[in-house]
Amino acid sequence: MTLTTCTHPKTASAPDGPAVGMRATARILAAARSGTTTLPVLDGDGPFELRRLHSHGAQARVCIVGAMSAPLGGDRLRIEATVQQGAALHVTSAAATLALRGPTSEHATYDVHLTVGEHAQLHWLPKPLICAAGSDLHQTWTIDLASTARLVLREEQILGRAGEPSGHVATRLTVRRGGRTLLDQQAAYGPGEPGWDGPAILAGHRATGQLLTVDPAFEEITPDVQLLGDAPQDGQAVLTPLAGPATLVTAAAPDSLRLRRLLGTAQNTYRQPLTDLGPVRGRDVGPPRADCRPTRA
Repeated sequence: MTLTTCTHPKTASAPDGPAVGMRATARILAAARSGTTTLPVLDGDGPFELRRLHSHGAQARVCIVGAMSAPLGGDRLRIEATVQQGAALHVTSAAATLALRGPTSEHATYDVHLTVGEHAQLHWLPKPLICAAGSDLHQTWTIDLASTARLVLREEQILGRAGEPSGHVATRLTVRRGGRTLLDQQAAYGPGEPGWDGPAILAGHRATGQLLTVDPAFEEITPDVQLLGDAPQDGQAVLTPLAGPATLVTAAAPDSLRLRRLLGTAQNTYRQPLTDLGPVRGRDVGPPRADCRPTRA
């Protein structure tokens, strides 16, 4: 009798070494064609299942669905999205991303690379990242924008599940516009990071996030610095104009619901320059709500 040992699809054992994590890269390509946006490349991989949603005017829409638990320790995950000249793309996710402790002590990486061409627009609005106890994740956002490109990017981190301590997460957001650096910032939260939950950083809050809006229209109309939220204990956000046609909203709140409300208020208030999606007839079109129901084949 022959016995066959099956490994979990998530990991495999390296010769004479510890378990290694999964390597996966998903790719999205949006292109303008005949007044609308097509998706000539929509390739999922590993935990990333990509679903094409009903279009919204000239805007193509994609939902990222988690096909398995990820990221775990040792995983190397990557998403690449390119929006070509004149195209419009909206990307969301079906559920929150849960970072967990893995079979190896190695940290996990989750890299997002976004490229937006001339007169193109990208709304990147995923659900939150939850950093469960014991997890260790390094996440990077690398974004290249043409000088006339428009972007709305939201990212949220929930530090620990209910009743649990936070995992560790280190993030870096790098944005270049027209070949010049627009924003380059780093943050780290969780065990081993001095003062991360103290009054100088999160003040005991366990949910944090930001909303980045880049639009050439801000070259003519620049919002003033503004504080959102009345009570610090319920969470607050601050809107800051950047040295370029862009604004950054940074928020901290006790939980994901109040964080989402703060960022949603900021998005609804300051998205007006981004309502034009290009060659769309009829009423103005803003960022739609995505229910992640796929279109018919």
